[in-house]
Amino acid sequence: MLKDITLGQYFPIDSPIHKIDPRMKLITAIVYIVSVFFARSAVAYGFMLLTAILLVIVSRIPIKTILKSLKPLIFIVVITGIINIFWYQPKDSSTLLVSFWIINIYLEGIISAVYMLTRIACIIIGTSVILTYTTSPIALTDGLEQMLAPLGKLHLPVHEFSMMMTIAMRFIPTIVEETDKIMAAQKARGSDFSTGNIIRRIKAIIPILIPLFVSSFRRADELAIAMECRCYRGGEGRTKMTKLKFKYYDFLWLVLVASLIAVMIVINTYLPFYIV
Repeated sequence: MLKDITLGQYFPIDSPIHKIDPRMKLITAIVYIVSVFFARSAVAYGFMLLTAILLVIVSRIPIKTILKSLKPLIFIVVITGIINIFWYQPKDSSTLLVSFWIINIYLEGIISAVYMLTRIACIIIGTSVILTYTTSPIALTDGLEQMLAPLGKLHLPVHEFSMMMTIAMRFIPTIVEETDKIMAAQKARGSDFSTGNIIRRIKAIIPILIPLFVSSFRRADELAIAMECRCYRGGEGRTKMTKLKFKYYDFLWLVLVASLIAVMIVINTYLPFYIV
């Protein structure tokens, strides 16, 4: 299961999305998330899911990788769907499908659950393809720092914040790999993580967490020493090896993003099909 976590990984593939400026990708990710939350009908959610699929195709990221990124979240997705089904607040026009004791299942509740699951899938797939899968950590740091540059006028540590976010994302795959190694070592010593009640399973995790925390703190200390040895003193006065510049396909991408917003407005206005 841990090997299925692909959050923070970068896939160096030659695709049109890889060439987009990281600042434009950050703007696109924000617009995409807002558009998903503005979807209200079946047509709107279908359009956003189609957009996510097109992003995967254009980015040339393997489909298996995208499905693996969703696998660790199956439990959360299922719980979210169940909550939306059973805690749906009926209206006068709601259609009752099942009524048993205090359990009432409505057609609109099932549709609401499907919408919520589609929303989660679209956000995970869309943001992963737009940002982490197709953008290197260095480019993402530079783009985030330049977008937050106006806050530097207020004496906020923009560079440090961007560096911290990127390092955190960069070390997610490393921590996952370290956790997998620790679990394999504990299993070789006879530990069992898959049987017993929930209390026993929680106790079995403790031998994993302690060495994982120790390893993480040691790695953070080594990284800090390495940065100090390279005379790192923050972003003030630093120059960049590669300066970000907008190109013609970045503006074309911006037009596509604006078109996404326009299509969502049209769908919500003129195609109100199955609004819950």
